[in-house]
Amino acid sequence: MKRIHSILAVLILSIVVGCSTEKVSEKKMESIVTKKKIVVYQVFTRLFGNTNTANKPWGTIEENGVGKFNDFTDKALTEIKNLGVTHIWYTGVPHHDVIRDYTKYGISNDDPDVVKGRAGSPYAVKDYYNVNPDLAENVANRLQEFEALIERSHKNDLKVIIDIVPNHVARNYQSLSNPEGTKDFGAEDDTSVEYHVDNNFYYVPNKPFEVPDFLNGYLPLGGEKHPLSDGKFDENPAKWTGNGARSPKPSFYDWYETVKVNYGISPDGKKDFDELPAGFENEDYKKHFEFWKGKKVPNSWIKFRDIALYWIDKGVDGFRYDMAEMVPVEFWSYLNSSIKMKNQDAFLLAEVYNPSLYRDYIRKGKMDYLYDKVQLYDTIKHVMQGKGLTDNIPPIIEDLKDIEHNMLHFLENHDEQRIASPEFAGYALKGKPAMVVSTTISTAPTMVYFGQEFGEDGSENAGFGSPSRTSIFDYVGVPTIQRWVNDKNFDGGKSTKEELDLRDFYKRLLNFTIKSDALMGEYADLHQYNRENTQNYTHKILSYTRFSEDEKLVIISNFDDNEAFKFQLKFPSEIIKKWNLEEGTYILKDKLYNTKSFNLVVNNSVGNINIVINPLESFILQIQ
Repeated sequence: MKRIHSILAVLILSIVVGCSTEKVSEKKMESIVTKKKIVVYQVFTRLFGNTNTANKPWGTIEENGVGKFNDFTDKALTEIKNLGVTHIWYTGVPHHDVIRDYTKYGISNDDPDVVKGRAGSPYAVKDYYNVNPDLAENVANRLQEFEALIERSHKNDLKVIIDIVPNHVARNYQSLSNPEGTKDFGAEDDTSVEYHVDNNFYYVPNKPFEVPDFLNGYLPLGGEKHPLSDGKFDENPAKWTGNGARSPKPSFYDWYETVKVNYGISPDGKKDFDELPAGFENEDYKKHFEFWKGKKVPNSWIKFRDIALYWIDKGVDGFRYDMAEMVPVEFWSYLNSSIKMKNQDAFLLAEVYNPSLYRDYIRKGKMDYLYDKVQLYDTIKHVMQGKGLTDNIPPIIEDLKDIEHNMLHFLENHDEQRIASPEFAGYALKGKPAMVVSTTISTAPTMVYFGQEFGEDGSENAGFGSPSRTSIFDYVGVPTIQRWVNDKNFDGGKSTKEELDLRDFYKRLLNFTIKSDALMGEYADLHQYNRENTQNYTHKILSYTRFSEDEKLVIISNFDDNEAFKFQLKFPSEIIKKWNLEEGTYILKDKLYNTKSFNLVVNNSVGNINIVINPLESFILQIQ
């Protein structure tokens, strides 16, 4: 979860919590690579089925509406599946702070002074053993409604992912649904000391918590009167704030709505737990599970293990871990090996932004996938904005080649700006060549954020959330999704032609990727060779090959939104030899729209294709 902070701050905090930055092993990890591409559809659960178009800033549920678990009908899930999706990430499911009165269900009210937005941040979890009451038709049966959604998703051949936020919890964490024998976070803490290995939180002894000074004209709920909005929140002694701020009065830019979880790292950075032996990054999850057996681990480790296994037992197929690098890698070894012992196919995705930590979190932490944010996403974004060169993309693939399968690709998610927003690219079609590259350049999974396939621009003034990102803090409608939902018919009946055309592009692309053998095979760059040897081949073009024994692809994308290019794409002799191509002419057919074909002419052990490519056009060419 990206808040208002700099990468520098995250790196400093990583050091504070004791994350290892040791030189990574050059030895390639033995990893299980899936047989086909994975495509994750991230959907913000409370927004998907909301048909209310009022979009009043700071609006209530009654004014702006909210989506429900039950809005994900068989028809809706079938359409999502048919888009070319294998996994669905229901974002915002665990019960987090919300500003709505649910006291008749035994749920305590949440204080607007320590809640961001009216609908609340999904990353300030209040009860890990239950789900957001906003999402239920019958609040008393909210957990059963989510269990039914898990079952419905599985029936429609979709794996289910939910969030776990291990670094922090809501300031007022209080579970109403703890399994027997389970204690709340902090329930047994010694609050007289700053730190104890088995405390769940860090404390500022003898100092009460103070609400931050609000800046830039901000007022909770936009200034609306509320009985709990009094500039106070009862927490004595104060706890460290979620991003590691140790003051009893955090700043407005701290994650003041949350408190940091203690994983057995003292304030001076000492680890009060066993570390993994040298070379253990090369051991499988079973060996990691055995390593932790019988060892004393901090109480917070056990709590989060029990939470994860609780949801695995309910049929959840995996997790997206928020800000994983702020939690020690040894904990991930402990947690993920425990999960894999229950479900070896569990999908484990982590948000890690420090490239020097990637291999540790994959190999030692037993993560399946990490966000490829800092390298591929940021670089492609610059190309889409006209600020960067396609020349910068192939070196990233080379740098990550030993972990390329583990680096999940995306162009949008809940933290990032919408492609169509003026702050990003200002035009949804600029995402087309980028999406082709993102989905086809490696064996890594692809993630699509709901509304991306329609060109959603995130322009709503929702309240706490600001335009360019679809708000995760407010009750709001998502216009392109609402037009496609079409009063719960889920048929695009109100969508524009442009929206349906873009969705058709995504559907064609994603469905091709999840069926292709070549995309799970080898990669060879064509770009550098053609930059050096081909006239009219510019830094706006990117080309490469993907191939397996039975399928050979040539992928070409034009990132220029104004200019068509005509050039003779050249193949070096190494590729011709590797593909066992003899002298002659080979037909290549485009697999995206099946309307164009090209000739690959092989002569003197090199190949050439005469290419004409329009603005923002891409080809996925297969040798016949």
